[in-house]
Amino acid sequence: MSAETTPRRWLITGANSGFGAAFTRAALAAGDQVIAAVRRPESMAEIVAAHPDRVEVLALDVRDAQAAERVVKEAGRVDVLVNNAGYGIVGAIEETAEADLRDAMEVMFHGPLRLTQLVLPQMRERRGGAIVQVSSMGGFMSFAGVGIYSAAKGALELASEALAAEVNPLGIQVLIVEPGSFRTSFAKPAALRVGSAIADYDATVGVIRDGLPASDQQQEGDPAKAAAAVLATLGQPDPPLRLTLGPDAVAAVRGKLAAVGAELDATAHLGLHTGYDAS
Repeated sequence: MSAETTPRRWLITGANSGFGAAFTRAALAAGDQVIAAVRRPESMAEIVAAHPDRVEVLALDVRDAQAAERVVKEAGRVDVLVNNAGYGIVGAIEETAEADLRDAMEVMFHGPLRLTQLVLPQMRERRGGAIVQVSSMGGFMSFAGVGIYSAAKGALELASEALAAEVNPLGIQVLIVEPGSFRTSFAKPAALRVGSAIADYDATVGVIRDGLPASDQQQEGDPAKAAAAVLATLGQPDPPLRLTLGPDAVAAVRGKLAAVGAELDATAHLGLHTGYDAS
């Protein structure tokens, strides 16, 4: 982030809970200002009362394109956009209704990209800013029962990888955050979308369907420490594109990289010999 402004102005979606609330508290502790974009503005009453001059709350459902345009216009200058709004969705691919598949993509892919497109013109003009895409270790890999969630987060990650190559030369930082298990509201039974169970998937998906809600508020990850890591990464010289958070996530990403490397080694003799024979 070149030409960094003090205090910075953060636009954070889903700022009323989980990582969004942790980012809000961390930004305020750093002396910055926060525009909290949430579906239920009344849920921000306590933090607004504590910081009346530095927190502005705007109503936003990230599915709503017109509301997104309004929020960015009302926000004014945005130095840091945090695309955090999202939810967990559990179920085998076959178990997931098309409406749920499309909604997951709308909330966790189309919505973040829409807001990104809306703030980029002002960031380009200033040649500075940061876009934080809150993904998951499930955006870098997938496993039985979370295919749709991983698809939405993975799509955001790949788009953001290209975005970084496009905007880094303009002084704009893109940071993909990949948390593992943290003590947020993600796994709360009332917050999870769960597909209709098919018995044939009990041995694979059933483990996630039962285990994820049972893990609620038992996770070892501290959202405040995750937020501190994000703040420490913003504005670094030669910053990383990805920030993997939590021992479980670090181990899982290392495992995925090793597995992909092993598969590539095992099949390279096939892949390297697919060209036309010399005439």
